[in-house]
Amino acid sequence: MGLFIYLPAGSLKYWQAHTYLASLLIPMIFVLMYFLKRDPRFLERRTHIKEKEKHQTLIVSLSTIIFLAAYLIPGLDKRFGWSHVPIGIVVAADGMNLLGYTLIFFVFKQNSYASRVVEIDKDQKVISTGLYGIVRHPMYLGVLIMFLPMPLALGSYWGLVPVAILPMIIVQRIINEEKILKSKLTGYVEYCQKVRHRLIPLLW
Repeated sequence: MGLFIYLPAGSLKYWQAHTYLASLLIPMIFVLMYFLKRDPRFLERRTHIKEKEKHQTLIVSLSTIIFLAAYLIPGLDKRFGWSHVPIGIVVAADGMNLLGYTLIFFVFKQNSYASRVVEIDKDQKVISTGLYGIVRHPMYLGVLIMFLPMPLALGSYWGLVPVAILPMIIVQRIINEEKILKSKLTGYVEYCQKVRHRLIPLLW
């Protein structure tokens, strides 16, 4: 991740990257330590990265391109001085990153089946309490909160262009994922009837 940011920037004198990476990686270390102690089986599920569904494979590929562009463009922006993002906005974006990751952490605590890929474990049950009682996909909401303002955290306005596509990718992933869950996970259809909104309360 650091290479994709610092190499295009051509310099390590990039305080916005330092603070962004700190706000991202330090919490990740604590979360890793927490689950190593409390739920190592969950961490094992998170190592699954190969999608079985063809549609999901395409979505993941598009997402990867977006994330790479969202790191490369701010680095180039830093090198050539295209943007001048105020410090207050940079700090606020770092705060949004922490907020989004905190939300994802609570999703992980509440749903030990939250894998990186769309898969159904043989003992998997529908989680309908906590954040899952508000929206059906709170982890994706956390992802959007984290990554939509990420280019601002890196001091770039131009980096917002690729991440603007991310919500559309997330929506497509959710639609396809729910199709799979409804057909393979017992009780998911009833859960969808109970919790009406997929991603954003009162909206969708």
